[in-house]
Amino acid sequence: MELLTALSFLGVGVLLTLMPGPDNLFVVAQSLSKGSKAGIATALGLCSGLLVHITAATLGISTLIYQSAVAFAVVKYAGAAYLLYLAWMSFREKEADLTIAADRRPADYKALYKKGIVMNVLNPKVSLFFLALLPQFVTSSSGSVAVQMLILGTIFLVQALLIFIGISVFSEKVGGLLRKSPVLSKRINIIQGTLFGIIGLKIAFSER
Repeated sequence: MELLTALSFLGVGVLLTLMPGPDNLFVVAQSLSKGSKAGIATALGLCSGLLVHITAATLGISTLIYQSAVAFAVVKYAGAAYLLYLAWMSFREKEADLTIAADRRPADYKALYKKGIVMNVLNPKVSLFFLALLPQFVTSSSGSVAVQMLILGTIFLVQALLIFIGISVFSEKVGGLLRKSPVLSKRINIIQGTLFGIIGLKIAFSER
């Protein structure tokens, strides 16, 4: 693969990752309420989910999902239902003490990692995104199409993870400022629940 092609794809990937979307909001929500480590754990899960979508696009599975209205609807509504469930759980905890504990157990981060995977895998728009984007940077003269798509997918995954980590750190600082206000500190879970609700509804009303 030519260096210019890889760099061009990287530039497009960075711009698209920085645009507000479900994954960004999910990382922000977790980082605001639980700290940057929670956001990073979530980001690792989201990026692990990207591996599924990259593989699906490479093997042509994404095409089958796109062509099947039933398959697309099943994945879409399952993802939306999961996010709305998380929103409901956040609203239930609205009066909880939101001080970030310094000794959060590894199990907490493992659970957030799993949430990130589920949230990403159950968003059919991600598969369709790779299905539409990757082929535009693949050329027959550069060797195996499958290998090129895997390389491009890996580039996208790495830059996405780095950006998500940056978002996690920034969001934790914002959460720290919110916690200085006794009133706002009691509302962070409401903010998180609202973000989850927005993500869920956005997925539910998405079109192929």
